Amino acid sequence: MVVTRFAPSPTGYLHIGGLRTALFSYLWARKNNGKFVLRIEDTDKKRNSEEATEAILKAFEWLGLEADGEITYQSKRDAIYAKYIQQLLDEGKAYKCYMSKEELDALREEQMANKERAKYDGRYRDFDGTPPEGIEPVIRIKAPLSGEIVVHDGVKGDIVFQAEDILDDFVIARADGSPTYNFVVAVDDALMGINEVIRGDDHLSNTPKQIVVYEALGFDIPKFYHVPMIHNQQGKKLSKRDGATDVMAYKEMGYLPEALLNFLVRLGWSHGDQEIFSMEEMKELFDPKDINKSASIYNTEKLDWLNAHYIKNTSNEKLTELLTEFGVVLSSHDKKEILLDALKERAKTLKELALMVEEIIQTPTSYDEKAVKKAFKGNAIEILEVFANRLEEADELHLPSDYHHVMEKVIEEMEIGFGKIGQPLRVALLGKMGGPGLDVVMAVLGRDETLSRIAKAVLTHTVDD
Repeated sequence: MVVTRFAPSPTGYLHIGGLRTALFSYLWARKNNGKFVLRIEDTDKKRNSEEATEAILKAFEWLGLEADGEITYQSKRDAIYAKYIQQLLDEGKAYKCYMSKEELDALREEQMANKERAKYDGRYRDFDGTPPEGIEPVIRIKAPLSGEIVVHDGVKGDIVFQAEDILDDFVIARADGSPTYNFVVAVDDALMGINEVIRGDDHLSNTPKQIVVYEALGFDIPKFYHVPMIHNQQGKKLSKRDGATDVMAYKEMGYLPEALLNFLVRLGWSHGDQEIFSMEEMKELFDPKDINKSASIYNTEKLDWLNAHYIKNTSNEKLTELLTEFGVVLSSHDKKEILLDALKERAKTLKELALMVEEIIQTPTSYDEKAVKKAFKGNAIEILEVFANRLEEADELHLPSDYHHVMEKVIEEMEIGFGKIGQPLRVALLGKMGGPGLDVVMAVLGRDETLSRIAKAVLTHTVDD
């Protein structure tokens, strides 16, 4: 059975790169009817944040990425780590190192002066003398001094590390007894049955050390997939400005979870030329061996395009519910179907959709000066007054087509082009140029509100000579 995991450290927000590896891990587990485990790596007590932990859990809830079983917190597993550290000490595979900070600093200065790689020199590896006084030892694992460590990677292929070039006897427990990152990751992955690890390739340098821990404890080594980074349009590391921000900020910006997940799955993975993927399709088609070997490029335009697609295909009932989070309440609006049918064809985000709705249902408090100058000239006021009279005389005004019919009658009666009535009417109703069809706007507003806005515009503006 395939068992994958996502193991964030709650020292900051969950960013887009972390979410992508979580999604890949989730999809691979689901495709294989396996398990997807969520583990919070909160051993760094100084930097951990409860807010960050809550933000991670909220993001998973919003996106619908359900983990299997209870969430594991490393901070509650100290006894487990202590047991395996002691096992390595008892078996002679780890040892206590009494090197002082001053000694370590002096060693590093000497190595730098000799242009050597800074590394621990193993002076306490086989120490059997009397420990120096006043020094709490760290625990170091006995790493191989020569030979090769091979990482069998499902994305990059086999990667060979020379032990003498990359390893020293690294610390697995600090002087205060707290275990270090590479030790606890290996122990947890083994004990939790994680047999396939999908993570960013910034972790690749950690993998040989973790393999040393696996082998020292007799654990099976999982299959690794190291995913290339996400870059911006200039091919550089993603910054906050580019999109490397808190995942929940995407919700606040008005992105749908379906769109964000669809966007992320295509960052570094593809299935032919297909761009739109439902969650079921992702589960069916995703395979980590198809992950690209090169970095992917973050493209906001692609995300907006996908989000617009999902907004268009979201029911009006669901959109009504989602818009409440942006301060727009349409549940009791009798023309919400007409309104949303028209606007969701134009919106890239829910936030944008909310603004469009407000621009229609809220009476304009001001008028765009450039639009006024363009629209209110010649006999614009007269045209609006004639149109208002014809609206008052009309029998039935419910659908957009009813209002459109009145507009056509005025155009024919006054022998004018559509722009002559369309421009001043649009400014009168919305305060600006642009927006959905005028017939839709009037159908949503209704006869009384339409007439009220026209009257206000007529009183406010004079015709330019």
